[in-house]
Amino acid sequence: MFEMFGGSEAEVSQMSRRSCTDRMIRSVVICWLLFIVISRGKPTEKKSRVLQEEPLSQLQHDDNKNFDYDHEAFLGQDEAKAFEHLSPDESKRRLRIIVDRIDDNKDGFVSEEELELWIRNVQNRHMYENVEHQWHEFDLNNDGLISWEEYRNVTYGSYLEGPLTEREYNYTNMMSRDERRFKVADSNGDMNADKPEFMAFLHPENHEHMKEVVVQETMEDIDKNGDGFIDLKEYIGDMFTAENGVEEPEWVATERQQFYEFRDKNKDGKMDREETLDWILPADYDHAVAEAKHLLYESDTNKDGKLTKEEILDKFDLFVGSQVTNYGEVLMRHDEF
Repeated sequence: MFEMFGGSEAEVSQMSRRSCTDRMIRSVVICWLLFIVISRGKPTEKKSRVLQEEPLSQLQHDDNKNFDYDHEAFLGQDEAKAFEHLSPDESKRRLRIIVDRIDDNKDGFVSEEELELWIRNVQNRHMYENVEHQWHEFDLNNDGLISWEEYRNVTYGSYLEGPLTEREYNYTNMMSRDERRFKVADSNGDMNADKPEFMAFLHPENHEHMKEVVVQETMEDIDKNGDGFIDLKEYIGDMFTAENGVEEPEWVATERQQFYEFRDKNKDGKMDREETLDWILPADYDHAVAEAKHLLYESDTNKDGKLTKEEILDKFDLFVGSQVTNYGEVLMRHDEF
């Protein structure tokens, strides 16, 4: 999937690199400002630190209203939109092709495990696309790797050229954190990231070996007194800052209760690193597994625990279907269809 992914010549090259650097720095500035706005925003706007895998869909899952959530979970958001413009016959034709792909062992059935794997791959597609989108911005020498020096120079280059000002102190911290995360993502320790390593750097919450650095970054943000723990005041303060004359929203009381009942598991009044990991990267619910079970339950007519192509096609409206018949401008961008 990664493979799916260009005065004097010296002056032009320098200007191009500087332009790229400026774009990246502006992005960093925007992200930092957004962080400040969120942390100091309206006290009723709840902020969550919980890091889920890429959601299957941002839509509400209510099959009594429509199957839009299931369509996006099964196809991905962009592909689901394409199917909206297809006739039922065309939807079924394409669905047949998809079913053949899902049936990994080619036994003529789609198991729950195969369905889960398909949904998980659809779920993760955005990560691959994100890596491809950014790759050439950082791989300046086009050697198929992104070195730490390349990443640092593109992202922070203009802030490394002169004396550090007080205003730029935050960028020094951000660069140090990026370097630490880069080193963890760099599995072979050569300070050069290939595409899987760069994906781990960009999306650490989706990689087991990156979880510790995600916890460390979270604790550095919230642990204001630097004792290595997150107490109740710090926990609430990360989401809500009281302002004069502003009544505390109801959800704050709920979060206090959550802290005592669920976050602070050993009841010592604070969260350690393990408890923080359980909070920000919960492992008790898997959306891909849940959706696979749901689709199987709704489609498995004979209740044998697996799906035939016919069972899936009979429920095509659940998987991909649309009742739209005028598909004169359908999105026919995929050769495989």
